[in-house]
Amino acid sequence: MNDEIVGMGTWYDMMAKKVIEREQTLNRDMSRIRTEMGLGASGFPHIGSLGDASRSYAVTLALKNLNCNSELIAFCDDKDGLRKVPAGLPADTAKSLEKYLGYSVSTIPDPFGCHESYGKHMSSLLLEALDKCNIQYKYYSAKEVYQKGLLLNEIRTLLTNAKQVGEIIKQEVGQETYNDVLPFFAVCEKCGHLYTTRAYKFDPKTDKVTYKCEGLEIRGKLISGCGHEGEVDIKSGEGKLTWKSEFAARWRALDIRFEAYGKDIADSVRINDRICREILHYEPPSHAKYEMFLDKGGKKISKSAGNVFTPQVWFNYGSPQSLLLLMLKRFVGTRAIDVSDIPSYMNELDDLEDIYFDKKQTNPKEDTRLKGLFQYCYVMNPPTTPSIHVPYNLLAFLVKMAPKECLNDYITEKLQSYSYLKKDQNITPDLQKRIAYAQNWTRDFDEIKESSVELSVIERKALSELSIRLQDNLDADAIQNVIFNVAKDNGLKVGAFFKVLYSVLMGAPQGPRLGPYVLAMGKQNVINALERVLNKTSPEPQ
Repeated sequence: MNDEIVGMGTWYDMMAKKVIEREQTLNRDMSRIRTEMGLGASGFPHIGSLGDASRSYAVTLALKNLNCNSELIAFCDDKDGLRKVPAGLPADTAKSLEKYLGYSVSTIPDPFGCHESYGKHMSSLLLEALDKCNIQYKYYSAKEVYQKGLLLNEIRTLLTNAKQVGEIIKQEVGQETYNDVLPFFAVCEKCGHLYTTRAYKFDPKTDKVTYKCEGLEIRGKLISGCGHEGEVDIKSGEGKLTWKSEFAARWRALDIRFEAYGKDIADSVRINDRICREILHYEPPSHAKYEMFLDKGGKKISKSAGNVFTPQVWFNYGSPQSLLLLMLKRFVGTRAIDVSDIPSYMNELDDLEDIYFDKKQTNPKEDTRLKGLFQYCYVMNPPTTPSIHVPYNLLAFLVKMAPKECLNDYITEKLQSYSYLKKDQNITPDLQKRIAYAQNWTRDFDEIKESSVELSVIERKALSELSIRLQDNLDADAIQNVIFNVAKDNGLKVGAFFKVLYSVLMGAPQGPRLGPYVLAMGKQNVINALERVLNKTSPEPQ
């Protein structure tokens, strides 16, 4: 078994090593290794969109750690057409967009009135999230790329060899469309639609594509063509390659060496790999396939389906580093995620920090990996000193109970009494940010996000009894007594049982009196949290 630790000891370091070894085998120029991520512009970006960027950027950082010059390319697909009005928009906004189906998103007016186009508005939201996470990138707009002719040589080659492109697509996915149609959408010069045109002839002498605006059915909705027949010069920027060939073109034109992708576009990646290799004569980049984030109902989080969980929502309640932890802690496997998971990721980031500063240990190899993960969450600029860790639920409780006119003084006093702060210590800037997250949380939510705790058979029995007893009409003192009696009735040390409850409800071994806490957080919420813990046969992976 190979126990060699590469770089920071994470998956990203191993991937970077594989990329380097492959590039050396291909005898390619090693002076710069570019990674790439796609930037959607057709709807609100969800946290999965940030996952694409963060994972590729982690490989970029790993390459730099292995002494390679590397940069992340953020390629914005703002030349794509609008296929569907995203769900979740205000009714009047959605209605205003319906007439633009089939148009390039870079030509659609911004219905929110703050950007030059709909596509610019949507892509700016993800760029804003990248900036907040301190992800460094070089931005390319597809609209500008086509206008400047950066893909021109690749477009000529692909259109000249369109029959071979069509054959590859047929062999890989059984689709015969491109046996008769060029892999290119022209913008109709008469009606302005992009997806309604059928390109059927390319003249390499004039660089012109002949097309007819025939119409297209998109997701069950027919978008009528205007019937216009015309020509478009591929140098004009008034057209674009289809997805089943565009990836390959930009990989070659921009010299991309690594790109991760979601399993939902696995067919397109496979097709483009072959096109890149067999027609453009460029070895495609190294790849890594990841799976999608699901909502708690098991549906894929999607900007078109309306169940969008955006990075901006996360930033209301948690730090950018905690969001990067969600993205980077595991590469493979599908994960169900929603807003209620944010507190656990904030707490987990604190645990990683303790390992980073040697306050906790697991085993040497795992410690190395977790320290590396912590540094990637901070994009290789980790804190130089440990921060003050207050479990999220405890801080949310204190915020909820604090008088508004003296919130900081109240929280300071309580944290000093719980030994999170020293007697003469005040709230730090980092802790002030956490208080702001907790304020947003208590403003918007009542529920408790319980922590995963390993329970003995007796502890499970005691929690089950407590869950039943809490359904009675009890005041704070009565709840305190019930907890005490349940512990005694089950032969548990009272202090140890309280510690279990604190660990489940707050992710900490101690906290405020539990009677008032249960009432403040809502008895039913606490009962639900206990029931979720009891229903888990083992800790649920995050």
